[in-house]
Amino acid sequence: MKLKLALKHLGLPALLATGLFTSYSSVAAVSQAVQDTNAAAAEQVTKPSFEDYTAALRQEAEQKGYDNALLNQVFSSLTFHERVVKADQSQPESVETLSTYLPKRVSTIRITMARGFYQQYLPELEKIGEKYGVQPRFIIALWGLESSFGRFMGTYSIPSALATLAYDGRRETFFRQEFFNALDILAEGHISFADMKGSWAGAMGQSQFMPSSFLAYAQDGDGDGKKDIWTNQLDVFASIANYLKQQNWDNSITWGREVVLPEGFDTAMAIQPGSLARAAWLGRWNDSARSLTKWNELGVRRLNGTALPARDLQAALILPDGKDGRAFLGYDNYKSLMHWNRSYYFVTSVGYLADLIIAE
Repeated sequence: MKLKLALKHLGLPALLATGLFTSYSSVAAVSQAVQDTNAAAAEQVTKPSFEDYTAALRQEAEQKGYDNALLNQVFSSLTFHERVVKADQSQPESVETLSTYLPKRVSTIRITMARGFYQQYLPELEKIGEKYGVQPRFIIALWGLESSFGRFMGTYSIPSALATLAYDGRRETFFRQEFFNALDILAEGHISFADMKGSWAGAMGQSQFMPSSFLAYAQDGDGDGKKDIWTNQLDVFASIANYLKQQNWDNSITWGREVVLPEGFDTAMAIQPGSLARAAWLGRWNDSARSLTKWNELGVRRLNGTALPARDLQAALILPDGKDGRAFLGYDNYKSLMHWNRSYYFVTSVGYLADLIIAE
């Protein structure tokens, strides 16, 4: 307490004169530590409890006009999950490269399962693929990578997970809106509250849609009046296909390909790294995009060293691990997949698995 008072009432020269500190930097460090402590204490005082927070959330829900019986069901069981907060804040412990990532995500067993399900559902997939303009192999690839073909969808109650993340506050506006989106889905009767399960981050069902994605893209694939991405396979497939369709998927082309760059190639022509909003990222895509003819002229080749296909296509150069890593040319469908998950590793794994499903 004496230290806090001293820091509050004395200037830096006066504190140095006391002999307690040897430099301005040491005083500043202690001063910052005290400020941080005070800020944390203030937050503890002002931040409501989870119960108070969800009570206010319910008031807002009532004002929005949700059915009281639904609100009683949801809010009586809302639970704060500390593990959800820790998962949201955690950072990867090891550095991943595409060459270590792909074998884990596109494993031998996943390839085998993908081929089996592709053949099992091919008649239904062909109808859905024709309706939405999406090759069936990409539907299976996304299904397999998102939930391991529906085997791992998450066990968290979606309303509780979203309420927890909203309360945590790091992205409160986003998760608060997703909470209300989840209420909309329940109000429309697509899934029961007890069965509305998903990941700690709020992604739901076999396609791992966030509630906002569900409202935008989910489909009733079998005409039963519900959009059930948890247990109805046709709904799952149609919803995945519709997502891609709405993101300008072109079923006349594939996703892209891995390529070899010539010695001394100017990698400034690749999409430049950095985390950006989608609009800014699309600008970098456009900066990199060139015709396959132009990439051929620049010496870019297939993995086997032959020329690129003689097709009238635009492609952007992608270096997931930088100039010393593997290189890819991404077509417009790569761009569509990047709307699903803006990760070069994830999108490349989708393309690889889709190719392997039909490889001879």
